[in-house]
Amino acid sequence: MKKNRALIIIDVQNDFCPGGSLAVTGGDEIIPTINKLSGKFERIIATQDWHPHNHMSFAVNHPGKKDFDVIDYNGTKQVLWPEHCVWGTRGAEFHPDLDIKNVNLIIRKGSNPWIDSYSAFRENDKKTITGLEGYLKNLQIKENYLCGLALDYCVFSSTMDSRELGFETYVIIDATRGIDSPEGSIDRSLEEMRKKGIRIINSDKL
Repeated sequence: MKKNRALIIIDVQNDFCPGGSLAVTGGDEIIPTINKLSGKFERIIATQDWHPHNHMSFAVNHPGKKDFDVIDYNGTKQVLWPEHCVWGTRGAEFHPDLDIKNVNLIIRKGSNPWIDSYSAFRENDKKTITGLEGYLKNLQIKENYLCGLALDYCVFSSTMDSRELGFETYVIIDATRGIDSPEGSIDRSLEEMRKKGIRIINSDKL
């Protein structure tokens, strides 16, 4: 078991799994694989979307707009989502089948109502940090292995930030699922990750 690597489990929450308000197709199917992976890492981090009801990313908070519309918000493109992962609700909780007993750190992101947050490392303003970078570097972690939901949004943003911050970065492809909205976003995300030197692997390589 390498001491300089970490497993980062992204947003395996009820609202992103079948039956949730922003369900990823097959989102619960990756949980057994993630649970097996947890036994191969000494350092495990799990993230949760953790939103207030008035979060700016919710379509319901923009009169006249509907789910998955894209708007200009303070000069950036913002996808409007169904209300999801509101703190204190069942939807925000980890899926009950996810084994979190070996998780060392939980990062909750997206609590600021005025900033959306996909990455485990920093919010979408690219300025507000979660503290994960410092935590990992203080532990002399060199390699990050990411899995979870959703591949083309929060997993993608987390891997890109991980690579930019100097970590060797891997996506465990059979332990993640994507939304693919707009169509083709999964393939585009994978292509962009590969261009940045992020390695796409299967769990059986660990």
